[in-house]
Amino acid sequence: MNFLPISKQDMLDRGWQQCDFVYVIGDAYVDHPSFGHAIISRVLESHGYNVGIISQPEWKDPKSIDVFGRPRLGFLVTGGNIDPMVNHYSVTKHRRKKDAYTPGGVMGKRPDYATVVYCNLIRQTYKDVPILIGGIEASLRRLAHYDYLSDSMKRSILLDSQADLLMYGMGERSIVEVADALNSGLDVKDITYIDGTVFKTHELDESLPTVILPSFEEVKANKRTYAESFKIQYGNCDPFTAKRLAEPYGKEFVVQNPPQKPLTTEEMDAIYDLPYCRNYHPSYEKAGGVPAIEEVKFSLVSNRGCFGACSFCALTFHQGRIIQVRSHESILKEAELMVKDKDFKGYIHDVGGPTANFRHPACEKQLTKGACGHRQCLYPTPCKNMNADHSDYVSLLRKLRKIPGVKKVFVRSGIRFDYLLADSKDTFFKELVQYHISGQLKVAPEHVSDAVLSRMGKPRNAVYNRFVDKYFALNRQYGMNQFLVPYLMSSHPGSTMKEAVELAEYIRDMGYNPEQVQDFYPTPSTLSTVMYYTGLDPRTMDRVYVPTDPHEKAMQRALIQYRNPKNYYLVREALVAAHREDLIGSGPKCLIRAVPPKAGGYAAPPAKANAKGGKPAAKTPASKAPAKSSPKASAASGSRSGRPSGKSSEKFSGRSSGKPSGKRPAKRR
Repeated sequence: MNFLPISKQDMLDRGWQQCDFVYVIGDAYVDHPSFGHAIISRVLESHGYNVGIISQPEWKDPKSIDVFGRPRLGFLVTGGNIDPMVNHYSVTKHRRKKDAYTPGGVMGKRPDYATVVYCNLIRQTYKDVPILIGGIEASLRRLAHYDYLSDSMKRSILLDSQADLLMYGMGERSIVEVADALNSGLDVKDITYIDGTVFKTHELDESLPTVILPSFEEVKANKRTYAESFKIQYGNCDPFTAKRLAEPYGKEFVVQNPPQKPLTTEEMDAIYDLPYCRNYHPSYEKAGGVPAIEEVKFSLVSNRGCFGACSFCALTFHQGRIIQVRSHESILKEAELMVKDKDFKGYIHDVGGPTANFRHPACEKQLTKGACGHRQCLYPTPCKNMNADHSDYVSLLRKLRKIPGVKKVFVRSGIRFDYLLADSKDTFFKELVQYHISGQLKVAPEHVSDAVLSRMGKPRNAVYNRFVDKYFALNRQYGMNQFLVPYLMSSHPGSTMKEAVELAEYIRDMGYNPEQVQDFYPTPSTLSTVMYYTGLDPRTMDRVYVPTDPHEKAMQRALIQYRNPKNYYLVREALVAAHREDLIGSGPKCLIRAVPPKAGGYAAPPAKANAKGGKPAAKTPASKAPAKSSPKASAASGSRSGRPSGKSSEKFSGRSSGKPSGKRPAKRR
């Protein structure tokens, strides 16, 4: 197995005079199937195309993209495995210090809006060479979208990048179809018929049924219009029912073809069986390697797609709701390769995908008729037609445990607990607790308020409580003492200070002390991001309260970590704002003391967060603000979260707030 060329000398050493495609990528070159550029380049190679890699070019120097000279068929461009803006900036819009996808973790090796910058750099030298863009950045910005970092509506990335064609979704099938079309001599401007692509045109094909979206000027001028447009886009993400969409830009249209059909198991196997080197390029050794490989090097991808459809997640828009899986044989073959790796210590870190315990479509009809457009599979309650069955996953995990050299097989890529409970058999739940947890299981209830959970597209809190009870009952049954670490999110649309306090009370009653909290991050093309920007739920067009003021968001976040001394004044201010002074004092249900600690324990009251870059401060609507609680209500506050006070205080103590030792964190499902 050899890496693909990264220099002209590499190309010549292979006997090539010219690359068919030059692939410009925002990440370091890692030839592992968890990296999109590795899959796309190896798929093209398997179909006979020569691909050269330019990783993280110097974006201020046009010569940096001229390493291989002019490609025969075109340039491929991707911003990386993560949207570059999310990679670069935290939710508070501060620059991150490290980039796990760059050698040595160095920040600053790629530009903001990398796909746009790289494409315009190419255009300075090659005016007429086709440019094809893909990856998560292009996929989620394929039509007009709200951009959180600039707090503005942006055009389709296809226009700003000056690219010729955009491939959205996972792209393995569409890239081969596009490559074959170019290789046949077809002009890139005539490639308008391939599913999973977006193109530009001045004239629409009237022979094809097309839904005309509101124009960019209309969605830019009117937030409600944008919410309505996004609802149409979201409803056209299914490969079996989606229609062609056209978004007007003056006299030009950006046209989105329907998504590609799901890959078969045979196609998935073929992709993951390609000859990956399974590591970063050796030229990065001096810099200390690429940190991101550590999370995935000894993990196994078993599926893709997700029918969980959380509002804050972009998976529906990118991979779709229909589950696609690899065969046991393919996964076992990859596991056996891992065992032979000199760095393998006997531990398979994960077996999963977007959601670990999804190993088949939600129901049989999805593979022929698509996912239902009028309801979700799990939200608000599991569909009666859903096939909740973990038998195949249990069988796979049992086979992996038997491989010589494997000591332990962990499941860390996220368990959808409502789907787990929907399975009438608890075989998987029992074996999960017995064999597949490394001391603590991370799950993602995200919140405890049913009002907020409904905006998130998550199950009611009572469902999570049932899961918690059963999890610890099984631990007791098997004589184990494993912890449960819930992912919690602050400031999601729909969360007023009332719901934030409700979450803090739940944390108090559970005895949990979270060290990490995720403040809601409005990433491109999610339902939650549309709520954040428009103040409307695009599913219903109901108005939604949205915490946008930085100081209010800081208070909501502080409530989740109310035990942290640094948060004392923020927590106090939040409780006063929510009329919950009953939680200030020395009572057993109080969150903080009435009197601040002595000097040295707490900082002085913080100045309000600078709202620069945020939105004007918004007060919680009076109809949403809770009335001040009576002493009687205060005494009963332990049951506000749906659980008796102190019932589970031992469940989240000790190691519960720590990180799994260097392993991949669970995904939020």
